[in-house]
Order: sequence, then C-alpha cells, then structure tokens
Amino acid sequence: MINALDRLVTLLAKLPGVGKKSAGRMAYHILDTSPEYARDLAEVLAALHRSIRHCRICGGFTETDPCPICTDSGRDASLLCVVERAQDVRVIDDSREFHGRFHVLGGLIAPLEGIGPEDLSIGRLLSRVGKEGVREVILAMNPTLEGDTTALYLQKLLKDSGAEVTRLASGLPVGGDLEYADRLTLSRSFRGRVKL
Repeated sequence: MINALDRLVTLLAKLPGVGKKSAGRMAYHILDTSPEYARDLAEVLAALHRSIRHCRICGGFTETDPCPICTDSGRDASLLCVVERAQDVRVIDDSREFHGRFHVLGGLIAPLEGIGPEDLSIGRLLSRVGKEGVREVILAMNPTLEGDTTALYLQKLLKDSGAEVTRLASGLPVGGDLEYADRLTLSRSFRGRVKL
C-alpha cells in the first residue's frame, strides 16, 4: 500500500536529474521543516501553470506577455539568440554577456524521435529575422548531433536573409583536463582557437 510519503518520493523522482534516493531526501526534508513551508511549496507548485506562460514573441517563460526581455528597449534588437528550450533563455541571460533578444525553438530536429522542422518555431524565427531588422542570428544549441543538425538546417534557411549567422564557440571547459576530453570536443577546440 502506497502512502503519501511514497507518492511524494515517486513524483519527485520524476524530476530530471533526481533519483529515488535524492527524492527520498527531499521528501524527508519537507517533512522535517515546518508545515508552512510545505504549504507554501504546494501553493507555488499549484499556481505555476496558471502564472507562467510562453511569451508570444520569443517563446520564453514569462508572467507577462510579451516578456520583459522582448519589451526592454535597452536590448539590442538587431541581435537574436536562438535557443532550444525556454529555460536556456535564463541561463544565457544570467551570464550578462548577451544583450540582445531571444527566440526559443521549442526543441531540436531529431528524426529518430519523430521531431522535424515543422514541429519547431522555425517559421516564426524566419518571420522575426525579416521583420525586426536582425543583423546577427546567434545559434546557441547544445553541441550534440541534434543541435548540429538543427544549426546546419537554420544556417541554410537564413543564408539569404541578410543576417549574419553565427554559432556559440564550443570546446574545452575552463579547468578541464585534456585526458578526459572526447575527440569531438578537441576537434572543436582546435577549429575555434583564438589568437593571443
């Protein structure tokens, strides 16, 4: 017979990167804290889908539509960073290195999973590049087979758009060890090397 604690552990274990042991630790932590904390957590989770939606312009997560990034006149509208998922917007924006606007594809081209270009917001991307005076499109997909496929596809579509198409550099991480680098990472590191 499953009790409330078991149900909570099962639900928490469905979160990405959380195994059954970690889920159990989280559940016991919630039990060990005040009932007010558990109630606040439950209320925030229950309200999440009512409060957060996708921005109609960029596709990022927002409480207001359009989102604060799309309505920020201090951002460079001629720079458009294309990302796979809505959460990638926050990761890049938190770096404080990029001051342009974003476009969320909603996934990557993955034929083996049945995801084709028509399943992504590529049409909206092309429309934005044409209408918004974008001078550079930065492709910020993960350096995976699907990310590379999607980037190549977008590069071909945007070839005649008048916008320069660039891709985030990839290679060895700071503090990384050559011994543990795979062949593809080393190859990209050599191709993307910079003059000192």
